[in-house]
Amino acid sequence: MPALLGGLFIGVLSALPVVQICNCCCLWIIGGGLLAAYLQQQNQPVPLTLAQGARIGLFAGLIGSCVWFAVDSALSPIQARFVGELMRNVRDLPPEVQDFLETAEANRTGGSLFGFAMMLIFGSLFAAVGGAIGAAYFKKDVPPALGGPINPPPLP
Repeated sequence: MPALLGGLFIGVLSALPVVQICNCCCLWIIGGGLLAAYLQQQNQPVPLTLAQGARIGLFAGLIGSCVWFAVDSALSPIQARFVGELMRNVRDLPPEVQDFLETAEANRTGGSLFGFAMMLIFGSLFAAVGGAIGAAYFKKDVPPALGGPINPPPLP
C-alpha cells in the first residue's frame, strides 16, 4: 500500500502540465519515494534498512510510471486542444515557436511512449534513491525489548 500511494503521488504530480513546465518532476519522483518509505516505516515496528527503503521506492517509481502514462494520456486531448487554440488565436507568435508547437503536436504519441520509457527507467531510479533517503531519515529508534540494538553499559 505505501508503494501504491507513493506511485500515485509520483504519477499524478509528474503528469500535470504545470509541473512539466517548471521541470520539477524529479523532485516529485524523489518525494514519492520518500513518502513510500515514510508510510512503510509507520506500518512496521522495526526500522527500515536502506535496501528496504530503496526497494519500496523502486516499486513506487514503477507504479508512478504507469500512473503518469495513464494521466498523461487522459490529459493529452485537452493539451492538444489548448495548443490548437493558442496557435489559432495568437497572431504574433514567432515562427520558431509556431514550428515547435506544430512539431510537438505531430510527435505527441511517440513522445508519450518515449516519455513512458524514460519515466520507467529514470523515475524508478530516482524514486529508489528517495526511498533510501526516506529510510535513513525516518528511521525509528526501537527499544531493545522490541528488537532494537542493544547498547552494552560502558566498562568501569
